[in-house]
Amino acid sequence: MSNETTFSDYKRVRMLWPDHLGLARGKYLPPSLAGKGSAFCVTTFAMAHDRDLIPAPGGSFFEGLKDVHGSPVESTLRPSWEDDDTCIVVADLSFEGEPYGVSPRSALQRAIDAWAELGYTAKVGIELEGYLLEPDDEGGWKKYSNPRSMVYGTGPLGDPSGFFDEVLFTAIECGFLVESANVEFDESQFEFTLRYDDAMAAADDTFVFRTMVREIAIKRGLDFTFLGKPFPAVSGSGVHVNFSLVDSDGNPALADESDDHGMSELARQCVAGLVTHHNALTALCAPNVNSYRRLQPGTLAGCWANWGVDHRNVTNRIPAEGGHAMRIESRLGDGAMNIHLGVAAVLQAARLAVVNEYPTTAAYEGDGFEDGGDGVGRSATSLAAALDDLEADAPFTEAVGQLLVDNFVANKRHEAERFEATGQTIDSDELSQFELDMYLPYH
Repeated sequence: MSNETTFSDYKRVRMLWPDHLGLARGKYLPPSLAGKGSAFCVTTFAMAHDRDLIPAPGGSFFEGLKDVHGSPVESTLRPSWEDDDTCIVVADLSFEGEPYGVSPRSALQRAIDAWAELGYTAKVGIELEGYLLEPDDEGGWKKYSNPRSMVYGTGPLGDPSGFFDEVLFTAIECGFLVESANVEFDESQFEFTLRYDDAMAAADDTFVFRTMVREIAIKRGLDFTFLGKPFPAVSGSGVHVNFSLVDSDGNPALADESDDHGMSELARQCVAGLVTHHNALTALCAPNVNSYRRLQPGTLAGCWANWGVDHRNVTNRIPAEGGHAMRIESRLGDGAMNIHLGVAAVLQAARLAVVNEYPTTAAYEGDGFEDGGDGVGRSATSLAAALDDLEADAPFTEAVGQLLVDNFVANKRHEAERFEATGQTIDSDELSQFELDMYLPYH
């Protein structure tokens, strides 16, 4: 947004921050006080979707449920989609005078700073997929009915509701840079691709954009879900993290035109990091019970610890073109992924290979429908098992942030145990009641 725009240009400020679940928490503040930010209970970071509280590390559950402070980052200020009198701003979190160790935004800043120490600026572009929903007349939700829906659909045939147009035009008014948008594979499934930017700006924009999309739908009496697999019989929804690195001279550091695939040695090392830490990455990028419905072979989801060139059935995809277009696309994450944390995790996994000189592997060239290559492993098939893999990877958890990982694991183990106690399963053609109650309203 314009540097001339300030809080005083509005009647209220909506300050948002990403919590441990990837949800947008926030407060409304008067413009005269917004610059000071506001405090809130840090034990929010020990809370399940349904407000169940546990003593998760960093949540101050047994230490008086203390305050964490949110300070608005004024460079993120933008007009709100709510009305002309409101602006949106993203907050940074601090606890007892230091960056809050459980904050996903703090984790991303650490990853950005770590790459900067190596002489590189991290650039990110994010693709979002999700479904437009309408009431099913039984108190629940179903896919918005559109028998004319088709992949790469546009115009009224792609969305007769007008929701899609409203999102795109509102995005322009709010200063979002949407690079492309279209109907995705299944009925009333949409994809939004946000333009490349510095990693933090890209994550902030995606975090706020995702909130805007859902709220526009809700105002229409509809809903929009980014949940990884809201309809077990059809395609899931992913979050693809595209990243590149720029050196100190502004050159694309992942590109080398002399290489067969246009990849620099740095790019090959980054891929090696993503492959090596694939299993640990899974829990952070596929963060709930429902995620493991999507993360299956042959679904164009990134379950394999592999990479390939212009290949949608691998986890880490390299574009066919090189040069300034060279990037690495991580296809592991689903639509419920915490955007800041997922980007931080991908950047840290890639960086560890550069720092520790991991051996590189060959690109996968098979069809990818039944396997990911000889000897190639795959993601865990449940949240509980993915959490085991995360805890077992000490270099990765240390890089992401040990307190944050400990908090995440405690919260998510509690979530997985509650699901298991219900006796329900994800091996079914319909969402369990647990998924309907715990995830669908929030993601």
